[in-house]
Amino acid sequence: MESKRNTSSFRDPSGYVFIEDDKVKRVINPIYFEQYKALTDSGFYQTLFDKKYLIPHQEVSKTDSEISIEASKISFINYPYEWGFLQYKHAALLTLKIQKLCLENNFTLKDASAFNITFHEGNPIFIDTLSFDFYQENNPWLAYKQFIMHFLGPLVLTKYFGQDHLKTLSQNLEGISLQQLSKLLPFKSYFSPTLLTNIHLLAQYDKKYESDKKTVNNNLSKASQLKLLDGLYDFISNLSVNEKTEWDHYYNQINYDENAYQFKKEVVKDWFLSIKGKTLIDIGGNDGTFSRELKDVAKRIIVADVDPNAVEQNYKRVLKNKEKMILPIVADVLNPSANYGFNNEERFSFIDRVKEINLDGCLALAVIHHITLSGNIPFSLSAQFFSKMAPNLLIEFPTRSDSWVQFILDSKREFKNHFDFYNEDNFEKEYSVYFEIISKQKIASSERILYSLKRR
Repeated sequence: MESKRNTSSFRDPSGYVFIEDDKVKRVINPIYFEQYKALTDSGFYQTLFDKKYLIPHQEVSKTDSEISIEASKISFINYPYEWGFLQYKHAALLTLKIQKLCLENNFTLKDASAFNITFHEGNPIFIDTLSFDFYQENNPWLAYKQFIMHFLGPLVLTKYFGQDHLKTLSQNLEGISLQQLSKLLPFKSYFSPTLLTNIHLLAQYDKKYESDKKTVNNNLSKASQLKLLDGLYDFISNLSVNEKTEWDHYYNQINYDENAYQFKKEVVKDWFLSIKGKTLIDIGGNDGTFSRELKDVAKRIIVADVDPNAVEQNYKRVLKNKEKMILPIVADVLNPSANYGFNNEERFSFIDRVKEINLDGCLALAVIHHITLSGNIPFSLSAQFFSKMAPNLLIEFPTRSDSWVQFILDSKREFKNHFDFYNEDNFEKEYSVYFEIISKQKIASSERILYSLKRR
């Protein structure tokens, strides 16, 4: 069992996660037996399952030294720094709803880490089965500070300064410190009762008593805690961000006509059927317009885009249409998330997680010219990247005559000639190292080509 232990599961003495026969299992240590029994016998676990707050599990073995449970498998674990603003909000609100339900049933969350949540079948879900403990009368919520550092902090920084702050936890897995958060927020934030109480005054209190942890545990009644949770819930529910982004409403800017647009949709569907695909990743998929054409045949679609507003539009459509098979995430092809944490093995890289789930196909529409010309990435390296995504690739290549390509090249000014290599022949040559060219179709009424490729 130890050899199959998940490398990200080591901090909690209550137990750990391991993989066995492609199943996700968790060992529960004796230190957590009492809590596990109470959570199970009271029906609280089942309540969380029924509400779809917590990933379901079932007990598979039990001895005096350990209990083993098997959890429903989530194919692609996604992290807070891959969420759009609304996704981040919904993850925060779910944490608050769970804590409120805990208090009403005499339990509490001992952890409020954003990494305890991932998006699955269209919604956020809590995945740490052992994060629950007994509520002790008048004891404050010990995970409150962590909630502020992991959720409220990044959300309010995003409100004031933009969506790059949603990536806060990629820089510090423990979250942004209260003192730093208080210093970063603008003066006008002091006029918000919620921010004054939950960030500025909390930061002062934390600094004052940081050398005496016992002093922090002041009495706080359950009624006061419920009021605190309701206040945070209402504040976060009303948070919004108004930031223009480069590829927001991208499909209002396309440079080919309706016939070409529809032709492209048909090719996407025909390609996916030809590879007998069931799972897909759409790189640079914007709001999911084209991969959504496959939702009736695909079991799982990951739509990754660098633009958080486009990802948010996609997420809203997922919620509106109840599209359980589509997962929108924020991902930058030019800088995909890396391995983070202790030994670089606590949070896994975007590429490793995609490779792990063995997807059938990859879409890369209207993205290669941005990777190559804006990102200065040679064809040989982008081909290598796409070969890691899936064995089948449908990629759109805008030729040098394309208006977007011309615009990017003109922006290079005196360095324009450095990109003379950007042409159809060189693309085919470099991509042929990693892929076999199955078909090549010109998109009518455009200067673009669709290539169907199969990994060698």
